[in-house]
Amino acid sequence: MFPVKQKHRLLKQFLVAVLVATVSLSSIAQTGRVNLPELGNSASNVLSANEEQEYAESLIRQLRAYELLIEDPLINDFFSDMGYNLASHSDQPGAAFNFVILDQPVVNAFAAPGGVIALHSGLILLAETQDEVAGVLSHEIAHITQLHMYRAFEKAKTMNVIALMAMLGLILVSGGDGDVISGAVLGAQGMAAQAQINFTRHNEIEADRVGIRTLSAAGYDPQGMADFFEKMGQTSRINGEGPPEFLRTHPVSVNRIAEAKSRIQNMPEVEVDEGRQFYIVQARLRALLENDPNKAIKHFETELKPSLTDARRIGNLYGMAIARQRNGEYEKAETILSNLLEEESSRLAFQLQMANLNLKRGHTDQAIETLAELHLIFPGNQAIALEYGKALLVERNPEQAEIAIDVLKQQLVSRKTDPALYALYARAASIAGDEIRATEAIAESYYQRGGTEEAITQLESLARRSDLDYYQRARVSARLMELRIEAGDTDSQAHN
Repeated sequence: MFPVKQKHRLLKQFLVAVLVATVSLSSIAQTGRVNLPELGNSASNVLSANEEQEYAESLIRQLRAYELLIEDPLINDFFSDMGYNLASHSDQPGAAFNFVILDQPVVNAFAAPGGVIALHSGLILLAETQDEVAGVLSHEIAHITQLHMYRAFEKAKTMNVIALMAMLGLILVSGGDGDVISGAVLGAQGMAAQAQINFTRHNEIEADRVGIRTLSAAGYDPQGMADFFEKMGQTSRINGEGPPEFLRTHPVSVNRIAEAKSRIQNMPEVEVDEGRQFYIVQARLRALLENDPNKAIKHFETELKPSLTDARRIGNLYGMAIARQRNGEYEKAETILSNLLEEESSRLAFQLQMANLNLKRGHTDQAIETLAELHLIFPGNQAIALEYGKALLVERNPEQAEIAIDVLKQQLVSRKTDPALYALYARAASIAGDEIRATEAIAESYYQRGGTEEAITQLESLARRSDLDYYQRARVSARLMELRIEAGDTDSQAHN
C-alpha cells in the first residue's frame, strides 16, 4: 500500500487527469447572446467558487509539472489579452478565466472548470488569421459561460463518481502495477467518451450561437470560426488522414458549418484588423518550438514570397531573426532586426529581441541600457522585467542584483504564480547575499511547477537555520504549514 502522503498526491493527480480528459471532450462552441436561466439547480453547484479557483491553480501547476506549458510572456500575453477581450463581451463578463498555451503539436483546445482554457500550439500554428484562433477561444468561453460542462457532469454524476472511485481503488491497491494503472486510464477514457455522448447537440448549437455573437462583439471577424473548421476538414481529406484531434473532440458537421455561415450573414460588419501582432507572435512560437533552427529558417524562407501581405512579411522576418539567432548566425539576425526596427522602431517584440541578441553577443551594457529605458516606460510589463532581470544578473554584480530584486518584486505583486519570476528572483537574492529570501523564492518556484514536496524540502532546510529572526521564522513556518496541509502530510504538521 502507498503511504498516506503519496495516496493524497496520486488521488489529486489522477482526478486532475481524468477531469481534463473529460472536459477536453466537451468543449467548443459559439454565437448569439443568450440569456442564462436562473440556475438554482445543482448544475451551478458542482464546484464552489473557491473550489473552482483551487482546481484551476492545481491544474495549471500539474501542466507545468509535466512541462506542457509554454510560458513565454510575449506569446502568453497576446493570447490572454485576446481571451479576456472575448470574455468581456460574453454573457458572463465577470467570470474568472485562465488562458494557457500548451506545447502540443496537435490541433486541439479544451476548457476546464475554473475557467481554464488551453490552446495547443499546433492549433495556433495552423491558423491563417487571428480571427480563426479567436473563434476557437470564443467556442470554449461559451461552453464555460453556459455551464455546459457542469450540466454534463450533473447528468452523469452518479456514473462518474462510481467510475472514479472504482478506478482510484484499483490504482491504490495495485501498489503501482503498470497493467492495473493502464486499465484504470482506459476506464477514464471510457468515462470521457460517455461524457461526450451526454454533451448534446443542443449544447453545441447554443454554444455556436453564443460564441459567434461574442466573436463579433469583440471586434473579430465571425467568419474565422467557420473558416477554421472547413480548413481542418479539408486538410484531413487531402492528406487521407483521420480528422484532427480538435474535430474528434469537437465534432462539426457540414450542416453545422452551414448554420454558422447563415448566422454570420445576419451579423453587423466588422472592420477586420490585419493581425500584425498575431503574425509576429505566431512566428515567435514557431521559431522557439522548432528543435532544429535550420528547419525554422527553411520554413520562413519558403513563406517569404513577393505576394505576401505586409503583416505576414513582418511576422516571418521576425521569426527568421529568432531562428538565425538560435542557429548562431548573430550578424544575419542583427541585420534583420535592424531593418525591422527601422520600419517599426516602437515594436516591443523587435526591441526585446535585439536586447536579447546583444546579451548573447556579450554586449551586456548595451542590452541593459535598452531594457532600462523600456522598463521606465512600461514598468508593469512582464517580458521586459524578465529580460531586464536576466541582463542585470549576467555579471553577478551585487549592486545590479539589488536593482533586479526591485524590478522582479514589482512583478511578483501581481504575478504570484509565475515560477520563472520566482526562480529569477532567487538568483538575484543569492547574488545580493540574501540566502534566506533566495531559498524562499526557489521553494515557491518549485511549488508553482507542481513540486510541492521539493518546496517543502527547501523550506524545511530553511526552518532548521539558527540565524532566522522572528519575522523570517514566522513567515517560513506559516508557508511550510500551508504546503504540508496541501500535501496531506499530517505527521509533519504535528512536528511543526
